[in-house]
Amino acid sequence: MAEAIDFDAPDIARRVEALSQHELDQLPFGVILLDRHFVVRFYSATEARESGSGMEPLGRDLFEASHCSDKKGLRERMMRALENPPADIDLALKGDAKNPNRELRMRIVTARNGGLWLFVERDKR
Repeated sequence: MAEAIDFDAPDIARRVEALSQHELDQLPFGVILLDRHFVVRFYSATEARESGSGMEPLGRDLFEASHCSDKKGLRERMMRALENPPADIDLALKGDAKNPNRELRMRIVTARNGGLWLFVERDKR
């Protein structure tokens, strides 16, 4: 079932919430689950590998562990998403721990538990 989930699926949050942790780890894009305080509650194996961060962010505040260049702007968008659910925000970002010039696409989607799902797709260059 995991291979059938498309990054652009309008119901991506509902679909990933039906998967096991193992299935989430097999998705071809990164998956991160944040609680309402931006603490990383789930960090997929794909995200750990592709980002270059390993599992370091798990259990930490995303913005303390992040290599994002615009942490303030990203935090503000996430705050608005939490304050005005449901949210589905699509962002183009640049850089991660592995490659600061890499193009990233991130979707920020309201999670059923009141937090946020982050889905991260990277260019393959």
